[in-house]
This record gives sequence, structure tokens and C-alpha cells, in this order.
Amino acid sequence: MNSWEAALTIVGLALITVLTRGFFVLPRREIPMPAWLRQGLRYAPLAALTAVIVPEVVMHQGELITTVKDARIYAAAAAAGYFFWRRGILGTIVTGTAALLALRLGLGW
Repeated sequence: MNSWEAALTIVGLALITVLTRGFFVLPRREIPMPAWLRQGLRYAPLAALTAVIVPEVVMHQGELITTVKDARIYAAAAAAGYFFWRRGILGTIVTGTAALLALRLGLGW
């Protein structure tokens, strides 16, 4: 790839990124959306986060885990418990990380 091809690729990708991410910001007035779509978009971040986290917790190298001696299960449970108890994001992250480290370093899981 020549330098001009690389520059053209970078400019093209930047343009595509600006257009796709700025799609809702660029119009001067709000884009009309049906109520059902607006309601459904409220759950999109939660669905995306779940789609990323759940496979990481229940799978190891592309296969479902087969043992209960997996630190990720207990760390996720501890983090979920903290979140439902206190509703704090930072504490949830710290609790899950602390449980994971304690089980991995302390018990060697």
C-alpha cells in the first residue's frame, strides 16, 4: 500500500466514523421515532454489555466451563450482589476485581 492509499484509507475511515456516529447529532431538529423504537433503544447498552460479559464469564477457550472452581463465576456473583445491594458502579467493579484476584492468587483458580 502506497502512502497516498494509506492516507486515502485513513480519511475515508474518519469520514465514515464521523457520519455514522454523528448521525443523530447532525440534523438541526430531532428525528421522529416511534415510541416503541425509543423504548427499545433504552435497553441497547444493557444488551451490548450483556453480550460481551456473559460469554467471558461462562466460556473458556470457546467452550462452556465444566467446573465450579472457576473464579470468574464467583467474581461475577460477588459483583452482582454488590450492585443489587448498593447500586454503585465503581464498587461493583472493585468488588468483582477483588474477588477475582483473591480466588486466582489466593486459591490458584
